[in-house]
Amino acid sequence: MALKKITETNFGFNIPNAYHRVENIKLNKNHIAFSVFAYTDTEKDAFDIRNYSCDYDLEGDNPIKQAYEYLKTLPEFAGAIDC
Repeated sequence: MALKKITETNFGFNIPNAYHRVENIKLNKNHIAFSVFAYTDTEKDAFDIRNYSCDYDLEGDNPIKQAYEYLKTLPEFAGAIDC
């Protein structure tokens, strides 16, 4: 699972189909912390890494899915497409 979206780099140019993947998940019974790696191509190194955290529902979907669902609620991931 991953998300694709237009992403502006720290250098000010846009990547039209940047691939965003949740990695490095850490959780306890109430909380998920994770990193989102952004790639221009899945065969290349990430051009950006950002850290996020959200609530974790033990009765809900798996933690990775919950992390992606949380990301889709954020303005910076508005319009992102599942891939």
